Amino acid sequence: MSPLPYLDAATIERLVPVARAVRILEEALRAGLDPEETPLRPVVELPAGQLLLMPAAAGRYAGVKAVTVAPGNAARGLPRIQGTYLLLDGDTLAPLAAMDGVALTSLRTPAVSALAVTHLAEPDARTLVVFGTGPQAWGHILALSAVRPVERVTVVGRDRDRAEELAARCREHGLPALAGHGPEPDLRAVAEADLIACCTTAREPLFPGELVRDGATVVAVGSHEPDARELDGDLLARATVVVEARSAALAEAGDVVIPVRQGTITTGHLAGNLADLIAGRVPTGAGPRVFKSTGMAWEDLVVAAAAYEAWA
Repeated sequence: MSPLPYLDAATIERLVPVARAVRILEEALRAGLDPEETPLRPVVELPAGQLLLMPAAAGRYAGVKAVTVAPGNAARGLPRIQGTYLLLDGDTLAPLAAMDGVALTSLRTPAVSALAVTHLAEPDARTLVVFGTGPQAWGHILALSAVRPVERVTVVGRDRDRAEELAARCREHGLPALAGHGPEPDLRAVAEADLIACCTTAREPLFPGELVRDGATVVAVGSHEPDARELDGDLLARATVVVEARSAALAEAGDVVIPVRQGTITTGHLAGNLADLIAGRVPTGAGPRVFKSTGMAWEDLVVAAAAYEAWA
């Protein structure tokens, strides 16, 4: 029996650039994939953190991603999130390939945000504020710049040196960028932004929602727990709110669950899921637009299948 092929991070990035990932995710939804039918992921609490299992099946393929979240790893100089993806044949369930699970996450999460931004944000959105300094922050800078004419980036991070490093990386990539320096400049950048990407491990809102201007688009991807959030209820109450799937958001997205629990919004405030959005069934109101992502297994499957087909 031949060994199972393994697609590493560099291979996945080469085979499925972010712009292609955006296209294939949209194509899957337009072909009838229903995000609401994706099984909710089991989360197993472990002494060192969490084990997340993300199974999905669609078309010719099935697959599962096993991801670990170990908060203590940062102090050891190890990645906080690690994982592996196993792609299966949809008919026989025979294993086809294993892949770098973190690379898949790092690709599909910004691609999903960019897909939402394509349908939510103003066409001439040019100013971007990014909260966070890790791989997701960089991935969102690249992905959102691919779908909107971004010409200025502000990076906001708890570690000033890391924020400066990411801003410098943006400039090397040809994007004018600066790092936020203290609360007042950061809040001013939020108030002026066309796009805001929240890519942090924060458990409390990152900024007052009242600052976000009408017509601006906010994506929040950092939290997948019902008791953690990056956005406050005031912002959601003003906004057109789109989620990947209502079922997943109401189970996992603290940005949604907490204001529902507090009575700031109701479940009926959710304007639609990602499939509704790309089908034109989500009218945007006069206020801000919010896309809340927790990450779903169908997204991994679609991108993993594309990478495998390009490799094979």
